[in-house]
Amino acid sequence: MIYILEDDDNIRKLVSYALEREGYDVRGFDAPRNLWEALAEAAPELFLLDIMLPDEDGLSILAKLRENPDTADIPVVMLTAKGSEFDKVTGLDMGADDYIAKPFGMTELISRVRAVLRRYMKTAPQGREYKIGELYVDPAKHIIEVSGRGVELSYKEYLLLMALLEADGNVVERETLLTKVWGEYYTESRTLDVHIRKLRVKLGEAGVLIRTVKSIGYKIGGEKHE
Repeated sequence: MIYILEDDDNIRKLVSYALEREGYDVRGFDAPRNLWEALAEAAPELFLLDIMLPDEDGLSILAKLRENPDTADIPVVMLTAKGSEFDKVTGLDMGADDYIAKPFGMTELISRVRAVLRRYMKTAPQGREYKIGELYVDPAKHIIEVSGRGVELSYKEYLLLMALLEADGNVVERETLLTKVWGEYYTESRTLDVHIRKLRVKLGEAGVLIRTVKSIGYKIGGEKHE
């Protein structure tokens, strides 16, 4: 199920129709209050949010979705007339998974929706655990520990950590990390550096394991994992 929050009736109906033709179940809302009422009953697999809305703007809604444990990991694509780099970076830094500026084509929209959903459907290899120094990660059980203490990461921080761990000590290029975590349409690299810094801080003493390879990317550790 995809929830669309868009106060323009024509755009909402057109997007709903296009997605339904592709086999997606869709519910459209013209005001934030209607979205919150629907969320009290059931959560979707993906949100499409406009920014300029009556009563409450899309960025405020995005912040609330990310703060709520029940919706924190549900992908969000922003649909908005705001297309400046600042607006895009703001939305993505707040936890949006993609950002589509109006006017947009339905083919592009559907392609991006598919890409976001594919990223969220991917799971780490079952049965494999990672141990580097004081860092321990069990993807199957979603356990992240440093010196035996649990660590809470945001979804994107978790994706970054897994991308580095799965590289087995090899360098992961910046473009590869951006694609894996934010999708093939996203090229703003400043957000990557911000998330790496946050990840290092949350990992505490194990944060030093994440190494910067100048002008190339990042890696974690330097030997094969146990």
